[in-house]
Amino acid sequence: MDMNQYLSMFIDESNDHLQSLNESMMGLEANPEDLSIVQVIFRSAHTLKGMAATMGFEDLASLTHQMENVLDLVRNNKLRMQDFIFDTLFKSLDALESMVEDITGGGEGKADVSAIVSSLQAIVRGEIPVEGGGASAAATPAAQAGETPIHLDEFQFSVLEQSIQEGHHALYVDVTIRKDCQLKAVRAYMVFDLLERSGEVVKSFPSVQDIEQEKFDQSFSLYYITQKTADQIQAMIMNLSEIDKVTAVALDQESLKMLGQESASAVSEVAATAVEVETAPAPVASAKPSPTKDESNKPVAAKTGGAPSRTIRVDIERLDVLMNLFSELLIDRVRLEQLASEVQNSDLTETVEHMGRVSGDLQNIVMKLRMVPVDTVFNRFPRMVRDLAKSLDKKVDLIVTGAETELDRTVIDEIGDPLVHLLRNAVDHGIESIADRIAAGKPETGTVHLRAFHSGNHVFIEIEEDGTGIYPEKVLKSAVKKGVITQEQAANMTDEEAYQLLFAPGFSTAEVISDVSGRGVGLDVVKAKISSLGGNVTIYSSPGKGTNFSVQLPLTLSIIAAMLIRLGSEKYAIPLSSIVETGIVKNTQIRTIHGNKMLEFRNSHIPLVSLSRLFSVPDYDESTEEETEIVVVRKGERLVALAVQDFIGQNEIVIKNLGKYLPEIQGISGATILGDGQVALIIDPNAFIK
Repeated sequence: MDMNQYLSMFIDESNDHLQSLNESMMGLEANPEDLSIVQVIFRSAHTLKGMAATMGFEDLASLTHQMENVLDLVRNNKLRMQDFIFDTLFKSLDALESMVEDITGGGEGKADVSAIVSSLQAIVRGEIPVEGGGASAAATPAAQAGETPIHLDEFQFSVLEQSIQEGHHALYVDVTIRKDCQLKAVRAYMVFDLLERSGEVVKSFPSVQDIEQEKFDQSFSLYYITQKTADQIQAMIMNLSEIDKVTAVALDQESLKMLGQESASAVSEVAATAVEVETAPAPVASAKPSPTKDESNKPVAAKTGGAPSRTIRVDIERLDVLMNLFSELLIDRVRLEQLASEVQNSDLTETVEHMGRVSGDLQNIVMKLRMVPVDTVFNRFPRMVRDLAKSLDKKVDLIVTGAETELDRTVIDEIGDPLVHLLRNAVDHGIESIADRIAAGKPETGTVHLRAFHSGNHVFIEIEEDGTGIYPEKVLKSAVKKGVITQEQAANMTDEEAYQLLFAPGFSTAEVISDVSGRGVGLDVVKAKISSLGGNVTIYSSPGKGTNFSVQLPLTLSIIAAMLIRLGSEKYAIPLSSIVETGIVKNTQIRTIHGNKMLEFRNSHIPLVSLSRLFSVPDYDESTEEETEIVVVRKGERLVALAVQDFIGQNEIVIKNLGKYLPEIQGISGATILGDGQVALIIDPNAFIK
């Protein structure tokens, strides 16, 4: 079967599972006693393993299998999660991500993960580093389970128990044959022969059959009933040649009871593992049915196989073409509406109205197709901040809000890297060390807020931390020292202008630039990227209290609903989503405070901006009128009133860029073509709100 047709599906689903694993692992780290999270992680890893094995990516499947072994011990209360285990599992996830990336790039998903596999196997064997504090004690049961892989059934257990009650010795014997032994099976036969002369072997590991066929490494173990003591048995076996080591341990009632409990849970564990192994290929159709395990399979299949998908994945370029075609159709529709109103033909008017309703529905669908929650970008940051804080020996809480905020897919694809830069800066240079925070009277755990929200036809993404803040004088001093500005320029700069110097290429105030980040290292790239997207980044900082990087991004939807207004002979469009209210105020209601015009609006005073003065409109001046129409616009919680001449009405407009030949005009985000063929400039309300 040609698997290439399923490759894209495999990549998408693998990424989903890896994301889920990362998130669940973070949740488990915060609450390590919650075994329900371990179950979720185990199921996700199990599904990923099955998918990888089916697609033939053996390395990926093998590594996931090793992770499963560790998780299996945890979910069966045989292993307690510790920092070392978390670190190893996170490294495993990173390796899996690299493999999937390699597959995405056309590779075969191969990687040298022997070190990680060794670590995972060591954890399963109970060989956890002692620096973990109580690691040794916690790992003991697992270690014992690994060293005594013989699981007794009920009958064998009762035989041993009865033998002890009747005065016999029940022994656990471990025999290791020398590495240079040529015929291991023969030597093992001699051991068994010797033992059976003085007692009875209850069970061995590997099985007798495997030992006879030499299917064992260098050692084997067994439970044995005899009248001889452990020392006597040990000495008897050591008398045989080519025997390297013998350990014989006498079992009493108490140790046998513990052994019975461990055996019972181990048997159920083995049974569960057997079910899981058999169901691994289940998501792909050709798996062999396992009639005796059907009931056990059901819950796994229900959660890993999932319901048939009712979604399709579409190339974003096709959606771009669809959007461009629709925007042209919209301009024609507006033109038709205007012509119909001029002709006054009822049939034509009715047809145009119907066309308007249909195209309106079509527009909503096209727009929604391109909108994606920023969560798709945000969901990788908790893990990144966790790793970063750990490497810097800091305590950081990342609080994410507004992850459901939707943004155009083209912006989503581009915004990831700039946000990574800003978050790394916030954790590295913003948040102080634990000692510094305590000395400053702050909680030892720093907080980084990552929030997104809509405002008008923009989306704002803010990274705010409660760290050390930015000291403007320090920035200016460094800028003068590096020759970015002169001493005279520095003397006349405001704090906001000083902060903008951080975006100068190569500029940094850090004494020592770390390998993580540095103020200025990468920030010029951040600004360039955001500017290329039509956005802007602003810094708000309070020295000693923290810094807020506010990234303003356009929705970049080419079609928006807008209010058309008139200023003299010119027409402008204000995005409807920015408008809070429209109204009329008398000139007597307008007050001048510190040279700025203010207006009372809902029990508070807000600034009044004269668009005619701002845009130097030649044939309109609202100050000559007794009453002025206003449009109240908002940016977040802040409001501003814009003075206009007339309201033309609401309309849907197609945003056209001003092009690279026109300089960046303050307060204008683009232009649109109206139904009568005129061009109207689109006002950017956020430019008026600081």
